[in-house]
Amino acid sequence: MPSIALHARQQIALTPRLQQAVRLLQLSSLEFQQELREALDTNPFLEYASPASENGEGAEAAEGEAAGIGSVAANASTESLAEPAGASMGDSAMDDGAMTSEPAAYTADMPASGSLRASSYRGTDDGESEAADWVRVPMSLREQLHETLRLSPLDDRDRAAAQVVIEALDDDGYLRQELADLADVEGMDGMLDEDRLRIALRVVQTLDRPGIGARSLSECLALQLEAMPEDTPHRDLAHQIVMQHLERLARRENGELQRQLGCDAASLQSACALVRRLDPKPGNHYGRADGGYVVPDVIVRQVRGKWVVSVNPAIEPRARIHQLYAEMFARSGETSRSPLAQQLQEARWLIRNAHKRCETILRVGECIVARQKAFFQYGEIALRPMLLRDVAEELGLHESTVSRATGNKYMATPRGIFEFKRFFPRELETRTGGTCSAAAVRALIKEMIDAENPRDPLSDVVLTQELEKQGVQVARRTVTKYRQMMKLPAAEMRRQI
Repeated sequence: MPSIALHARQQIALTPRLQQAVRLLQLSSLEFQQELREALDTNPFLEYASPASENGEGAEAAEGEAAGIGSVAANASTESLAEPAGASMGDSAMDDGAMTSEPAAYTADMPASGSLRASSYRGTDDGESEAADWVRVPMSLREQLHETLRLSPLDDRDRAAAQVVIEALDDDGYLRQELADLADVEGMDGMLDEDRLRIALRVVQTLDRPGIGARSLSECLALQLEAMPEDTPHRDLAHQIVMQHLERLARRENGELQRQLGCDAASLQSACALVRRLDPKPGNHYGRADGGYVVPDVIVRQVRGKWVVSVNPAIEPRARIHQLYAEMFARSGETSRSPLAQQLQEARWLIRNAHKRCETILRVGECIVARQKAFFQYGEIALRPMLLRDVAEELGLHESTVSRATGNKYMATPRGIFEFKRFFPRELETRTGGTCSAAAVRALIKEMIDAENPRDPLSDVVLTQELEKQGVQVARRTVTKYRQMMKLPAAEMRRQI
């Protein structure tokens, strides 16, 4: 029979501010800056805070302004901004004892929206120009080909076909789409067919660097050989190799190549050397679109023999509560549930969570540097095994928080820029009962391969035996996996004749 019963249970509910804090922590530095920029554009209670050195204000003025903003925020919260029901308990739980007061004037270094081209406008006003306005921007592959195509004497249909081919090229210069698929491009109204596109492809292949517009590696290398003078030694033999025996060349089957081509060893060696001088990706010589930038979150420096970690000033949030608007709202008598009150609350949460994000990333970075000091002195071979749990226990954080604080975060060091995750290699056992990191094993393999005899390279079995002699017990398949991760070819591919 159906019955009605009451059951008591406990569950954790994330408040809106805690949800925002979690989301901001897992963003990369570029995504975090974009988030702040959007908030500055949409929230009237936020304004961009320029550094004191840029706007000519002294330290005392900056402190006074910060104090004024803090008092405005306090007045607004006490007079007309009572926290929404249920928010105060969740907020205090989120603070973890570290955020008891709002950093009202905490700021972040980021350009205001629409200020990326400010230097050009200044040049228009006072007749002066910035040096950055005259920096040469490299042309992309497609831009270069379109510029050259304008000089070609083609009719409208052939020019349109060539433009379609150019737009279909990959960044490395290859055409990986079928010509039949390009013939169905939208907006051409049946002007293109496969034969016309094949002619246009030949035109594109002659516009600039040889090899552009190739449909395979063999064709790319063949186009570069065809562009060489006819009297180039062993050019015909090299052309035959790239068109028919490229796989054998990659496997260094020199005896079989010599038998198939019917040539002597000296001619084969010269032809192979000619092929290896060719460029397999000619499109990489052109400028590429922005999109692969990495902005470090923390910077590691050695000061008086100690490693010091600091937040990258370029990603610190320079946003603050707009003092004038906050004062006007405090005097308006609006209720705490009005849209403006919610926007002011969101502005306060954003500033506090941005500060909390930087603080957490800095603490995690300091813990990593303290545990991996040997890496900064001796390199990757000195990396120690480390788990997220180790950092979480030391800092008193949850392991998921450390995971978010290390995902898509980067550290600038004297040895280069590394992702936080790089400092968490897994643990491997040694013959003596100790442990070492997988990164250290990869570094040992790299050192052995760099020091090997090119005419007698070390196989994966030999590498496993050499590691065993040094007390590191790994399987042969593990050595193969690590070698492939470092993009090192097999022994036969490394052999030099």
